[in-house]
Amino acid sequence: MDNLTHSLAGLVLAKSGLERLSPAATPLCVVVANAPDFDILTLVTGDRWVYLHHHRGITHSIVGLLALIVLIPAIFLAVDFAIARLRKRPPRLRYRGLLLASFIAGVSHPLMDWTNNYGIRPFLPWSGKWFYGDLVFIIDPFMWIVLGGAGFLLTSKSRWQIIFWSALALVLTGAVLFLPQQREAIPYVGVFRVVWVLILAGIFPARRARTGDRLRQSLALAACGLVIFYWASLGVAHSLAYSRAQEHARQIAALHGETVSRVAAMPTLANPFNWQCIFDTDRATYRFRISLIGALRSSSIFERFEKPKPNELPAVSLAAEDARAKIFLGFARFPGAQVTDVDCVTQTVVHFADLRYTEPGGERRGTFALDVPITCSPAANPSEVK
Repeated sequence: MDNLTHSLAGLVLAKSGLERLSPAATPLCVVVANAPDFDILTLVTGDRWVYLHHHRGITHSIVGLLALIVLIPAIFLAVDFAIARLRKRPPRLRYRGLLLASFIAGVSHPLMDWTNNYGIRPFLPWSGKWFYGDLVFIIDPFMWIVLGGAGFLLTSKSRWQIIFWSALALVLTGAVLFLPQQREAIPYVGVFRVVWVLILAGIFPARRARTGDRLRQSLALAACGLVIFYWASLGVAHSLAYSRAQEHARQIAALHGETVSRVAAMPTLANPFNWQCIFDTDRATYRFRISLIGALRSSSIFERFEKPKPNELPAVSLAAEDARAKIFLGFARFPGAQVTDVDCVTQTVVHFADLRYTEPGGERRGTFALDVPITCSPAANPSEVK
């Protein structure tokens, strides 16, 4: 999930009772809820391929997460001890309380990351296997408004806090209402906008009624419960979408005389009824959408990405030895490859793409793609490369 969602989750978890465990438990929860994404620091010394290699890597694994859970409270304790020495007062923080708060807030991060189709690798460094929940899109406005609304009602005490929350609400509302990519990406965007504005409009009167002061911990727990209920509902929707995707995949594969090897149904932005589906066969990878509302779509509506032909395999194999390609193929869940100029007339290039997000070649490749040029061999067979 995005770091705004992780931060809001850490804040609401603190307000659900963890803040009572020790002074500074609230900022600790927010920091620890984001801590696994400290892997972004790899961009300081490396490029995007180094970052892709480490992102959702060891810091998102069980062993890495436990290290962060123990280390961050220790840092808080050390800072408090140093301040206490300078001010000649006793230390105020309680390590056991901070450790428990750190554990709960820390576990929330890989759990939330698991729910989307990007995946996590919990068993590093022993196993690099990816696990995917395929329940929630990587950015989810519903979670913004549930967790953010609760956070606003519970913490908007001072003038500066009200200014901060109001500015955040304006930025998110502007993204929902005005950004072009939002209008293109969200189906039924008019309905979504109306729902967003209505919910947001209801939060401010609730603040004037001092709902946060009256409910306090119960409000935070209700927000956490609502998120869990949302995930459970998406789990039911995913099960239905996956069943439909399997049926649709079998129909498409039968039309081409192919055999289905694996199928995935993945969430889309702000629409729990619309799912992106991908499946592999022995000869191609297919991509299509499933709607849980209405009849199953025609089996003629899909995108087909053919796997490399026999004469293209030497180029693909050589390109796969590129250091960047090894990282990319280790990340890609549904890798696709396309070879241009396989006969080496000008320049042979292997275009890799993760078909979850983009496609090889063309103008819409996006971030999750890689082009690897190949040096042709002077051998008689133009498909041979070195």
